[in-house]
Amino acid sequence: MADNILYKLRSGKPIKCLDFLKNFSGLLIPDSWYRVRLKRKLEAAWQRPDYAYMKQRVDYYIRIHEPWKISDEDKLVRDRSWIHYTGAIGDYRRKMFHTAYYFDQHDVTRWFPPRLRWNFCPGDVYFTPEVPTVVKSRLLASDNQNSVVLKLDKLRHFMFVYDTKPFREKKDCAIFRGKIRQSRLRTGFLEKFFGHPLCDCGVVGRNEGCPEEWMTAKKTIREHLDYKFIIALEGNDVASNLKWVMSSNSLAVMTRPTCETWFMEGTLKPDYHYVEVKEDFSDFEEKLRYYMAHPEKAEEIIRHAHEYVQQFRNKEREELLQLMVMQRYFETSGQL
Repeated sequence: MADNILYKLRSGKPIKCLDFLKNFSGLLIPDSWYRVRLKRKLEAAWQRPDYAYMKQRVDYYIRIHEPWKISDEDKLVRDRSWIHYTGAIGDYRRKMFHTAYYFDQHDVTRWFPPRLRWNFCPGDVYFTPEVPTVVKSRLLASDNQNSVVLKLDKLRHFMFVYDTKPFREKKDCAIFRGKIRQSRLRTGFLEKFFGHPLCDCGVVGRNEGCPEEWMTAKKTIREHLDYKFIIALEGNDVASNLKWVMSSNSLAVMTRPTCETWFMEGTLKPDYHYVEVKEDFSDFEEKLRYYMAHPEKAEEIIRHAHEYVQQFRNKEREELLQLMVMQRYFETSGQL
C-alpha cells in the first residue's frame, strides 16, 4: 500500500503535536488526584505475580541503596544537548528544556509532593553526573550509579512497529538513514560502506560537515522494513531506532552499545538479540552474508528480539516501575 503524504512527511513516526495535545489536556487533572492514590498504587505492586521481576528492573535503573543528601541550592546549567537542574520537582518548568521531556517527567513526578527535590538532567547524556541524577541515558560503566534512568523522550525512543513481511522476503541489503551528529561510528561506517552494493545508506537532514554525496532523501519506517538488515549506530548516546528495529522482522545490526536507556541496552546479548559487528566494521560484510545464507539463524535472533521488546509493552507495569524508581530516589535522599 502506498504511503500517504502525511506519513511520508513524518517518516512514519508518531505525530508529536497530537501527543502534546493529549498531554496538555492531561494538565487539567489536578496533581493532587494522583498524589492521594500513590500509596495505594505502590502497595498494589507488591501483590503482582511479576513483582520479583519488577524489583529486578528497579534495581537496574537505580543503583543507589545508601543514604545521600541532595543540595539545598537551586541550580540550572545549560549545554547544547542537555541541562542539569537541581530544585523542587514542582518548580521544574516546560520552557527549561524540550517539551517532550517536560511531559514525560511530569507523568511521574506529579504523583509525588511538589516540594521534593531532585537532580534532573534531560537530553543526550554521555557522561556520569557527580551526584545522583535522573537521566534519559547513561554510560555503560561500572561507576555509573549516579545515573538514575527514567523513561524519557519516550515518543521518539519507545515506538514499535507491526511488521508483516517475513525476513526471507526482504531485500538482501542493509539500510542506514540518519544524522552524523559528530558520531565517530556513523562517520566510519559511511566512509567504508557508502555506495557498497550490500548497503543503501546516507545522511538525512542538514549537512553537518559530511561529503555532499552522502546526503540523501529520507525513507519512511515502512520503507526500512523492506530490508533484511537495519543499521542501528549510536549518535550522541544510544541508537534511537533500535527499539522499533527489534520489534520488526529485520535484523538490527550494530556495534556493542556504550550507553543505555530505559530499554536496558546493557542487557542485550550480541548475536542473540541483534547482530554485533566490530567497531571498525571489518566483519560487517561477512556477518550480513552469513545471515543471508542462514535465514533460520536470522529468524532466531528476530524471535529473541521480539521476546525482549515484549517486556516494555505493558503500560501499567511501565508506569509502576517509574514510580518505584522515583520512590527509592526520594527515600534514599532522606526526603520520604
